Amino acid sequence: MQARKKGNAQGIDVSHHQGDINFKKVAADGISFVFIKASQGKSFRSKTFLKFVKDAKAAGLMIGAYHYVDDSATTPKMARQEAVNFVSAIKDAGGVSTFDLPPVMDYESNKFNLSKTAIIAVAKAFLQEVERLTGVRPIVYTYPSFIGNFSGLSGYPLWIARYHATKAPSDASGWSRWDFWQYSDGQYGGTLPNGKMRVNGVAGPVDLNEYNGTVDELRARFGKGTAAPKKESVKDAVFQVGGKTLGKALLFGSKTHVPLRALATALGVSCNWDNSNKVAYLDGRKLHSVQLVEGAAYVQLRPIAESYGAEVSWDAKNKIAALKLKGDK
Repeated sequence: MQARKKGNAQGIDVSHHQGDINFKKVAADGISFVFIKASQGKSFRSKTFLKFVKDAKAAGLMIGAYHYVDDSATTPKMARQEAVNFVSAIKDAGGVSTFDLPPVMDYESNKFNLSKTAIIAVAKAFLQEVERLTGVRPIVYTYPSFIGNFSGLSGYPLWIARYHATKAPSDASGWSRWDFWQYSDGQYGGTLPNGKMRVNGVAGPVDLNEYNGTVDELRARFGKGTAAPKKESVKDAVFQVGGKTLGKALLFGSKTHVPLRALATALGVSCNWDNSNKVAYLDGRKLHSVQLVEGAAYVQLRPIAESYGAEVSWDAKNKIAALKLKGDK
């Protein structure tokens, strides 16, 4: 993977373990962004998350939230439950639009000795559920010693931990570059551009991170990802399953959406539209990325379909969004 370079945006990541933080001093010390621990497992919420979000945002820092995947998540169902906890914490902080940076899956431990297949299933289920609920593609955070457990995840932005000043992380599991590099834990590894490991406003060591680009490039890369998508329809696009057209396919912010009822029919699950509250449910689960078009609810196709083991393809020439169900040839 690539080396650090001069001018890269500098950031930190924090949790309740840091205690009180003066984010104004943090920002004045050359820090541009901060990832804040929101949750862990199916129910744990960081007691400082909401305060840190408010204070860091007020200090002008770009903010992101992360969730620590607990060792107790041993199945895709458990992973989705953790994702719900994470998204609920994000919602309590004002919703995904409050954050400048995408939500993060921190997956780094395997105390129960799960197989690689099981780890991948847990990771995919968590990532797909977060994207389904927020409409934002998450970031993957992990260590070099753990990344070898992953496969098929390199389409997600990577935040890698490698505590060294100049030795770049190795290519692994399909990733040949990092978006964020955690190069120090505040005691070991590299230093900030000013030569220090400590950050003003934080009492004690704190993880140091670098984005692969300038502050402006960081804003350009992710800043628009959490904004409300611009409505953009694709003329004559259709949604097909097994060659049969079930409805229109529309683009919102370059993400393909299809009618809620058509997708539910294709997947063989129930759906419900609460018109008074403008809330959609699929298989009893509340959906957060919903667009209303001429009174019909449209939902994001790919993350929902993949969470049910289905595959999605896009025929640009004929403008067809096709769904291939699990088990279909």
